[in-house]
Amino acid sequence: MGFKEQIDVNRLPKHIAIIMDGNGRWAKNQGKMRIFGHEQGVLSVKDIVEGCVDVGIEFLTLYAFSTENWHRPKEEVDALMQILISTINKETETLNKNKVKLNAIGDIESLPQECIDDLNEAMGKTAHNTKCTLTLALSYSAKWEILAATKKIAQSVKENTLQVDQITEELFASKLTTVNIPDPELMIRTSGEHRISNYLLWQMAYTEFYFTDVLWPDFRRKDLFEAIVDYQKRERRFGKISEQLN
Repeated sequence: MGFKEQIDVNRLPKHIAIIMDGNGRWAKNQGKMRIFGHEQGVLSVKDIVEGCVDVGIEFLTLYAFSTENWHRPKEEVDALMQILISTINKETETLNKNKVKLNAIGDIESLPQECIDDLNEAMGKTAHNTKCTLTLALSYSAKWEILAATKKIAQSVKENTLQVDQITEELFASKLTTVNIPDPELMIRTSGEHRISNYLLWQMAYTEFYFTDVLWPDFRRKDLFEAIVDYQKRERRFGKISEQLN
């Protein structure tokens, strides 16, 4: 029996977040330039999005470009931006076919204007889709996000439109870029690294982590389904004990 057949469709994680890692190492193993790995990683994105639609995952968030990635060599950053632009342009029709809504979080204004324009156009064209929401974390940093939310709240307190005792977890979450997205139940990181790299720090307080040695360009829906099966074997207690859940 394959992993897909083992999935309990009544216990699916509503939201899966993925750190797509290993493109550079994959390319090096092939004797190619790093950018070749990024290009091949796009094929994995397509397959994983379709895999999520296939089994009924409602939200998928991909860590596509962190604020730290701006420190990479300029030629690699420029190439990544071009891949982003071309992929958005090519895949909008496929997203609509699969009824996938495109979303983006992060410091979007720091992206090249062409990226911003194409991203906004694609989000507009897919806004009516309801089967799955694909969120790209672009120029994203959880510390940046938390700091920005804190500044918004501090400004409201300064302007006397918000009292300190009105600041709650729910209020804070409403100031984050993920305000309309449920917290992820499952986070997958490829390539064998065991860290979350400044990704959705607030949102992943109770997320289940799944780490795999598979490099991102080799990661396919069968690997996604394996991660979901592993997730479904876990007991999520949220501070309670097993007897309370049963």
